[in-house]
Amino acid sequence: MSALPGSPELPTAAFTARIQAFRERIEGVLDRALELPDAGTSRLREAMRYSVLGAGKRLRPTLVYLTGESLGAALTVLDVPAAAVELIHVYSLVHDDLPAMDDDDLRRGRPTCHRAFDEGTAILVGDALQALGFAVLSSEPMAGTAAAARLEMLRVLAGAIGTRGMAGGQAVDLAAVGNRLSVSAVEDMHRRKTGALIECSVLLGALAAGVSGAAELGALRRFGAEIGLAFQIQDDILDVEGDPALLGKSIGADAAHAKPTYPSTAGLAASRLRAAELRDAAIASLAPFGERGAALAQLAGLMVSRVS
Repeated sequence: MSALPGSPELPTAAFTARIQAFRERIEGVLDRALELPDAGTSRLREAMRYSVLGAGKRLRPTLVYLTGESLGAALTVLDVPAAAVELIHVYSLVHDDLPAMDDDDLRRGRPTCHRAFDEGTAILVGDALQALGFAVLSSEPMAGTAAAARLEMLRVLAGAIGTRGMAGGQAVDLAAVGNRLSVSAVEDMHRRKTGALIECSVLLGALAAGVSGAAELGALRRFGAEIGLAFQIQDDILDVEGDPALLGKSIGADAAHAKPTYPSTAGLAASRLRAAELRDAAIASLAPFGERGAALAQLAGLMVSRVS
C-alpha cells in the first residue's frame, strides 16, 4: 500500500508505550464495569463480556485519555468517560453486525455476537451496553468534576449517537445500499456514523479536564471531526486492500453489499489524498494548545497510517 502524502514521523517508543498503557488500563476498567451481579441472565452477561473484553483497538477511550491527560486531568477521572464511550462503541458494533444491518460474521478476529450467541441476545447486548455506558458516565465517581461538566458530557455523548450522529449515519448507510452517492454525501455519512463518536471522545476528555472555553472546545471539536472522517476513509481503503489477518475481519464486505464508500466514489488515490488532507487539518487545529497538543498530533498520524 502506498504511503500517505506527507505522513508524519513514526511514533516514539515512549508514545507507543503510553498508548499501550491506556489500552491495558481501559481493559481493567471495562472488566469491573461488566461485573454486573444482576444482568438478567448469565447468558446476557456472558455475551456482553464476550463483545467488550479482550479485543479491539480501544481508539475512543485512548482519545479520551490522551486528550484529558494532555490537558491536566487525572487518569482516575478519565476512566469514567473512557469506559462510557467504549461501551457505547461496542453496542454500535454489535448492532451493526446484525443480519438486518451489515450482516457480518467476524468482528475483531472472532465470530460476531449474534453468531457466537444468537440474534435476540445480540440485540439485548447492544441495548444493555448502551444503558450501561450512560449509567457509568452519570453515576461513577469523578473526583473534582462539576455537575455541570458531567451533564455536558452526557449531552455530548447522547448527541453523538443519535440521529445527528451514529444512528443517523447508519440510517443513511442502509438507505444508500445499491445507490451512488456524491463525495459530499459519503463524507456526511462517515462524519455521522463514525466521526461523531470520535469527536465526542475528544470532547469528553477535554470536559473531564475542566476545559470550558468556547475557543479551546471549538479547536478540539474541529480536531475530532477532521480526524474522525480521515479515520473512516482509511477504514474504507483497508476494506479494499487491507490484510484480513491484521484487520480481524474479511475485506471487500462493502463492495459485496453494494455500499457506497470513499474509494468506490472518489477512487483510491483521491481517498489517500483526502485522508492526508484531513489529518493535516486536524493537526493544524491543535495549534492553540502548543506542546499540549503534540500527543494528539502523533495519534492523528497513527490513525490515518494504520494497516489494521
